[in-house]
Amino acid sequence: MVISAVVPLMTAASCEIIDDDFDKHVDSGATTIVELADVATLLSAVPLELTHLNEVHQAVESSSVNGYDEEYTMADLFEQPGRGVGESRLLTRSSPGAYENPLRDLIRQHVLSSAQTKSGGERFSDPEAFLNALTESDIQIYWPFSESWDGETMPVITFDPEDGSDANIGYRIIVNEDGSRGLEEVVVDEQMAALVPVWVVNRNSDAEYTSLELLRREDPEWGDGGGSIIVKPSAKATGTASKGLILKDFTMHRNYDTWFAGASEFFVKVGYVDDFTAATEAELKMYNPKVTDFMIVVKRSQSGKPQTFNTLLISDWNGQMSHCAFMITEDDGGTQTEWKCTALVRIKSMSYGVELNLPLNTRDDIVWRGQLAKRWIDANTGIDSRFGDVSMTFDLTE
Repeated sequence: MVISAVVPLMTAASCEIIDDDFDKHVDSGATTIVELADVATLLSAVPLELTHLNEVHQAVESSSVNGYDEEYTMADLFEQPGRGVGESRLLTRSSPGAYENPLRDLIRQHVLSSAQTKSGGERFSDPEAFLNALTESDIQIYWPFSESWDGETMPVITFDPEDGSDANIGYRIIVNEDGSRGLEEVVVDEQMAALVPVWVVNRNSDAEYTSLELLRREDPEWGDGGGSIIVKPSAKATGTASKGLILKDFTMHRNYDTWFAGASEFFVKVGYVDDFTAATEAELKMYNPKVTDFMIVVKRSQSGKPQTFNTLLISDWNGQMSHCAFMITEDDGGTQTEWKCTALVRIKSMSYGVELNLPLNTRDDIVWRGQLAKRWIDANTGIDSRFGDVSMTFDLTE
């Protein structure tokens, strides 16, 4: 799925479209499987130094600033140490710091050494195949509460058990006074992660999407956000100002996944008819429905706290449009499908439904979907309103 500010859509088909081409999504020739537990064990075995912790911290901080979770993908770790998710998409950016002995070199040295001594078993029997598979995988280091790191404490390293559990084994790195090291096996839960640095080896679920923050940087029309309305709707040819539908803030009231999986990725989708001025039913056929579609990442530490966005959802809500289609999903993957819905417009006091499709994935949690009526928005402008497990504040303003 390609995320963009405004995407033209075709009129809804008569049946739901499901992408079930298995071979298209899975490399049937892949033979090396990298397990999360093995990567956690590997990271706990390499001789981590403060420079490596700084490298990971720089990467997760960069990802967070770019609108993603506190994550450092293996692809970035091997291709450009210290680079966060989203950095490769920016037209201008500050280059990640140079590291004389980056974490990728520690990993490579350990894997090659283990292969020579046969201490790694079958995992490292073909070290180059393992390293290539690790680089190309969706595995990453997730560092929750990374903003609280004191700049020196070694992390506890664990992995996502991928079974819905809230606790798992982890490895605490102990540095003795004489410089020798040891590992202590501990039970890791979210309470521990809030108190001490914890690296979670898990799978990335948001790097392929363009975050709202990157949309703002790549397209000036998205503006800076967080202050005044980011886009001023243009005036109509008649000289009367059109109204824009604004998402002022967004609050998540519960986390949708276990803490091992990281933040919640919400997709906000609004279906409408842009610049609608039809005077007859025949003219209605000339208009294509459109969708505003973007991702909002809400970190676990932000649960229950309003996040200011001031983002334009519809730039031209004129008097002829009475309802828009609205859906919020929390991404859980699966094959792509769609929700068939309608936006309502009025022509000479008659209401007409414009069919459109809003994309979603088969395993997504549907937080809320339905129609937003202009009458409801007018009555609730500036009021925090509950939609399932999230709250939003809208504004319809000139």
